[in-house]
Amino acid sequence: MTESKFEQGEKVRRKVLGDAHVDRTLANKSDFDNDFHHFITEMAWGGVWARPGLDHKTRHLITISVLAATGRDHELALHLRATPNTGVTPEEVKEALLQVAVYGGVPAANTAFSIAKKIFAELDEEGD
Repeated sequence: MTESKFEQGEKVRRKVLGDAHVDRTLANKSDFDNDFHHFITEMAWGGVWARPGLDHKTRHLITISVLAATGRDHELALHLRATPNTGVTPEEVKEALLQVAVYGGVPAANTAFSIAKKIFAELDEEGD
């Protein structure tokens, strides 16, 4: 029997964001946002992230770039924190954010660099 998009999405979401984050999110969901969590798991994680055309590392760099360019700082921090799970390096993030500066705007990239510096410093401290 084949997996549903929701089941695929749950696996990919856990692989990218980590079990701890997904477990926290699921523990905090309510009747109000349950449909939303189902939607993003099925459509984003199971519908797009599970596609075969790009690997998770490439999708993650694209996601980080889009979040940075559109000023989605909370989600950007979440995805930067998850970079060890997909193998995205700080050097690759730096290069992606330089692209954001040219095509998305210097202010957006400036904010994203600040967030990335903070997150990567925290990850370094946690690794010690």
